[in-house]
Amino acid sequence: MTETPPTLTPIEVQRFADIASRLTANVASVVLGKPQVVTLALAGLFAEGHLLLEDVPGVGKTTLARAIAASVRGEWRRIQFTPDLLPSDVTGVTIFNQATRQFEFHGGPVFANIVVADEINRASPKTQSALLEVMEERGVTVDGRRHAVPRPFLVVATQNPVEMDGTYRLPEAQLDRFLMKLSIGYPDEQVEVQVLKGAAAGRSPDYLGAVTDTETVAAMIRLTHRVYVADPLYAYAVRLAAATREHKQVRVGVSPRGVIALSRAAQAYALMQGRPYVVPEDIKALVEPVFAHRLLLAPDATMRGVTATEVLRGVLESVPTPTPARS
Repeated sequence: MTETPPTLTPIEVQRFADIASRLTANVASVVLGKPQVVTLALAGLFAEGHLLLEDVPGVGKTTLARAIAASVRGEWRRIQFTPDLLPSDVTGVTIFNQATRQFEFHGGPVFANIVVADEINRASPKTQSALLEVMEERGVTVDGRRHAVPRPFLVVATQNPVEMDGTYRLPEAQLDRFLMKLSIGYPDEQVEVQVLKGAAAGRSPDYLGAVTDTETVAAMIRLTHRVYVADPLYAYAVRLAAATREHKQVRVGVSPRGVIALSRAAQAYALMQGRPYVVPEDIKALVEPVFAHRLLLAPDATMRGVTATEVLRGVLESVPTPTPARS
């Protein structure tokens, strides 16, 4: 791979990495023993993507979402998704004002910088679809009028496994709008002891101080767009996606939106590591969280217990990794 001079100055790179490091430490102080999950979640924030946290109840999904929200000095709201939640409860509604004799729009909880959508797959598919427009276009249309949400805008959704009672599978169109899908998992024994001690001491996201503000986060998001990606790495991302589409165990592979998501996440991830350019290892680290939830496996593969993670590991082994060009 040939490299061009980075478009970011060393001062910009260092400042970004310093703030990202402090944010990571702040969130990790309440989300114990999961440093990589925290790092990936913050990479999603800097890429201005949306995060889907899937795991069994009680492992810290909502804690991670709330910790990210508390670490950024901006408006955040939480939506508890239930079977009786209506789309208007999410986006807002137009109400007739008797005093002014005019219709006025009253925005819903999506009008915030960070929206925590708790147990998103407990709501009906109709209510889930209320998030489709705002997640993609950063605005909602009510009664023919479009209303923009604040920027930066991040949806952090949590969901329980679809096999659990009272849950609905998220439609593929909505899954594709999440930049990454992460799983926290159970803590090991030592970490769980620390969790218990923290709970006994009252340690929670409610007591986290803000590390930065939304203006700084918005500036950091703009910096990630200037991270250099060499042409061979763009081609590498496209070949990885193409391999999923041609895989015999996959019915629907990664869409072009997924490839864009991978490159954006790689730019943010690289800058968090203090580099103004992307390397192949960045892409490899992000393939599973960015691609896995976008794959729709063939029925026979599902019956045999094949997982998207296994498919992607095979894809990474089959697609050659770009190597630096020799001078």
